[in-house]
Amino acid sequence: MRIAVVALGKIGLPLAVQFAASGHDVVGVDVNAEVVRLVNSATEPFPGEAGLQEKLTELVPTGRLRATTDYGDAVPGADAVVIVVPLFVDDATWEPDFAWMDAATRSLAEHLTPGTLVSYETTLPVGTTRKRWKPILEEVSGLREGEDFDLVFSPERVLTGRVFADLRKYPKLVGALSAAGAEKARDFYESVLQFDDRGDLPRPNGVWDLGSAEAAELAKLAETTYRDVNIGLANQFALFASDNGIDVHQVIEACNSQPYSHIHRPGIAVGGHCIPVYPRLYLSTDPDAEIVRTARLLNASMPARLVEQAASLLGSLDGLQAVVLGAAYRGGVKETAFSGVFATVEALRAHGSTVRVHDPLYSDDELRALGFEPYAMGGPVDLVVVQADHSVYRELTAAELPGIRLLVDGRNITDAAAWRGTPRIVVGMGAHDQLAGRA
Repeated sequence: MRIAVVALGKIGLPLAVQFAASGHDVVGVDVNAEVVRLVNSATEPFPGEAGLQEKLTELVPTGRLRATTDYGDAVPGADAVVIVVPLFVDDATWEPDFAWMDAATRSLAEHLTPGTLVSYETTLPVGTTRKRWKPILEEVSGLREGEDFDLVFSPERVLTGRVFADLRKYPKLVGALSAAGAEKARDFYESVLQFDDRGDLPRPNGVWDLGSAEAAELAKLAETTYRDVNIGLANQFALFASDNGIDVHQVIEACNSQPYSHIHRPGIAVGGHCIPVYPRLYLSTDPDAEIVRTARLLNASMPARLVEQAASLLGSLDGLQAVVLGAAYRGGVKETAFSGVFATVEALRAHGSTVRVHDPLYSDDELRALGFEPYAMGGPVDLVVVQADHSVYRELTAAELPGIRLLVDGRNITDAAAWRGTPRIVVGMGAHDQLAGRA
């Protein structure tokens, strides 16, 4: 097949590589000329994706995979076009901002030719495929969906850093606007993906047709919103436990020993492109979902809550030297999308602290570009907040942070024994244990 992939980001490029590695001719489209140049030179544009560089080195010289900025070079005559353009959410209104996706859809439609399968993999509010993309595609192209081309929604379900493994591990969900479109989508994805055997699933791993685009849209929103709500519940328990001298981590471990309990881990922040964003996409079409809204607001409030707790214990943070450990939204990933670092730094500054940020994955210049003053280990500090669970922070000791008066461990990763004698707050632990530096 000839396949076009629109947007060569951290999901789109691995998808394009996967399709090419399965024996198809793939053209990737991206508005960033530098990304296109790097792909065509068989160089990964971003680090950290397992196996990506090796596959680029193998595929690009064969001609199976190339990149372009020109939709007219990639879309005409394609058997399938897969779109993974980012969808943003307005921070103030929580409403989706379709600007980039609208532009990409119109550019695609200008070059769409009969017989093409169009598949959106970007997570969408329920109803978007049918009510937004179909009319735009038909209006601009002059073609009719279901007759001249087929339109489906098939959400990406992978994590950056392990995309190729996740593509094999999880069923590929598809939802079409017609039975013929569903069959075409199933045939397409079965030809570009390979699946691991999963004895734990109710049916064989592979392509799962959910019967409609709306069902597939809801499935992606539901599986991610579940995680945000679950973390919100864990954080609620953690706040109560902290006020009542209880170790919530021990409680959660005990609860999850029973097969019907799957409580997630509490923490200072929920970051990344997915979990903080998709509940808001869900709320855009179900505004009465108060459980979703409450969990999202609680999770967003955790950085300020922990900083407030630190201020209460120290009396004041005004004039103190504070360090936030971790700019990334999660350990081992060089990505700051919706990272808790921003709210944590903002809360510390609001209390009058001078704030610096440390992250082993970022250079000093990169941290400054994010708006932070970098911190070098060994420099004087009064207050330290662990925001990301990078592995190097697990072995951290007070000796590396001269003058530290309080450690706020927002991820429960530091060793209590190493901090004996130093005041320490751990999310979800009773204050009498924290201040003594005990587990």
